[in-house]
Amino acid sequence: MNDVNAVHPSAASGNLSGIGRALVAAGDLDQKTAEMLFSKAQGNRKNFVAELVNSGSVSSITLAHTLSKAFIAPLLDLDALDIDALPENLLDQKICRDYGLLPLGKRHNALVIATADPSNREAAEKIKFATQLSVEWVVVEFDKLMTLNAGRFTEANEKFAADFLNSDFDEKSLEVTSDAPTEGSSQDNEIDDAPVVRFLQKMLYDAFTMGASDLHFEPYEFSYRVRFRIDGELREIGAPPVSIKEKLASRIKVISRMDISERRLPQDGRMKLKMGRDRTIDFRVSTLPTLFGEKIVIRILDPNSAKMGIEALGYDTVEKDRLLKAIGRPYGMVLVTGPTGSGKTVSLYTCLNLLNKPGVNIATAEDPSEINLPGVNQVNVNEKAGLTFAVALKSFLRQDPDIIMVGEIRDLETADIAIKAAQTGHMVLSTLHTNDAPSTITRLRNMGVAPFNIASSVVLVTAQRLARRLCPKCKQPAEIPDQTLLEAGFRAADIDGTWRPYRAMGCGNCNNGYKGRIGIYQVMPISEEMQRIILRDGSAMDIAEQSEKEGVRSLRASGLNKVKLGLTSIEEVLAVTNE
Repeated sequence: MNDVNAVHPSAASGNLSGIGRALVAAGDLDQKTAEMLFSKAQGNRKNFVAELVNSGSVSSITLAHTLSKAFIAPLLDLDALDIDALPENLLDQKICRDYGLLPLGKRHNALVIATADPSNREAAEKIKFATQLSVEWVVVEFDKLMTLNAGRFTEANEKFAADFLNSDFDEKSLEVTSDAPTEGSSQDNEIDDAPVVRFLQKMLYDAFTMGASDLHFEPYEFSYRVRFRIDGELREIGAPPVSIKEKLASRIKVISRMDISERRLPQDGRMKLKMGRDRTIDFRVSTLPTLFGEKIVIRILDPNSAKMGIEALGYDTVEKDRLLKAIGRPYGMVLVTGPTGSGKTVSLYTCLNLLNKPGVNIATAEDPSEINLPGVNQVNVNEKAGLTFAVALKSFLRQDPDIIMVGEIRDLETADIAIKAAQTGHMVLSTLHTNDAPSTITRLRNMGVAPFNIASSVVLVTAQRLARRLCPKCKQPAEIPDQTLLEAGFRAADIDGTWRPYRAMGCGNCNNGYKGRIGIYQVMPISEEMQRIILRDGSAMDIAEQSEKEGVRSLRASGLNKVKLGLTSIEEVLAVTNE
């Protein structure tokens, strides 16, 4: 994209955009009118192109011709385009709608996109971030593009609505899983609107088959949208009629055993979907009151995720051996740390699945229990009823446990009880929210745990992140300068010419070049030297330096190793790790 300032320096003005300067230089608009319209567009937070055309100051065809010349971009007449022949799903519908775009195709590493505003850098950056592809603009007439897109989005929404209205899902495939109904809810209140029932079942089924981890139902003043989180990214799936929002919220709350009369406070619940005779998928449901209705997020809880095996999680051989050695000890504490959505629960349950044997008594306290694991005594924390993590832990110690899993250590009382359990012959597994493994020790100290108790109980800390895995069918070698690799964190010795980084391309089998996710881990055993650092109240930096001496990779180094193996891209590692 060329800079209009460079093309028309004589028309430069601090009060005009590139489009305004181009129009003034071409003689299509006088300076004063251009500045007035530009200020008006800014004041109304309106697109300058829309302001120019709607005001009648410049016709769509004149504007398109001028911008095509100024930005050296091809000009296209939409009337001559076969819309039905255009490829689908090249770009998220929301981006197209928000910025007034029409994807025309893909050429090499670029998306060819029709626009009436080739100066829109924000749109170009958004597309590049979403697709990892560059943008080639094709200029079209504003009014024709708006008319065409209005028809496309209306048609897409009508098709979306027709799909779920005509779906043939069995209503009985959804079953309530709560032990007891919440006060104020009853089966007599069940919402029996058939279209809503079919829509919900279709969304749950589609989310599972597409590999989504979460479903978001989001109400706004004049619209309603559904998004799935797939491979860590939210993707807009559809925009059903806004009138469905209250019936859908009531339907979900009824089958999740929530109080359908309570719309002012957040609520949590569970439900399940039967898929055939032998497959049942659990869902955790959370509602949140917003300005225009209740936003609902549904987390998919697949019990099979805990049975994939430790190899499937992405640990390398050394990291796996360290973890297995730690959880195989008769007592001590193993902590898993990372942000929400980094796979901590799956890692913990994978460990529990390995330890779950007939001669072992395992008890877990979670808020709530996400994965049902037969043979494990699972307890849901209930703060309102007084069943906190600390209360559950105290009860566990009277239940003759061998292994205890605490969903999260949130306060000093829970930390103290967990540490005492680890010191008195129990293996304790738990999670914390910290940035990396060394800072976990500092977090415990900030809670008020004494250094001696940390040093004598914690045997291993593992920090983790989830990075998107490159699609094996379409990934391509990337030509990246050595200096860029060094700046990313590779050592000079790593750049030996025996391997090449790969980049995401995109094909019909993946999501913009990625398919699935892989774990990035920092597995840090607590050595005797680290214990000495902890006892003298050393900082996270001191512990990090010692761990590096002992061969523990940082999260960034672990991620870059996945890049060397061709499993993910440098861009993805830089996005999920920090150094």
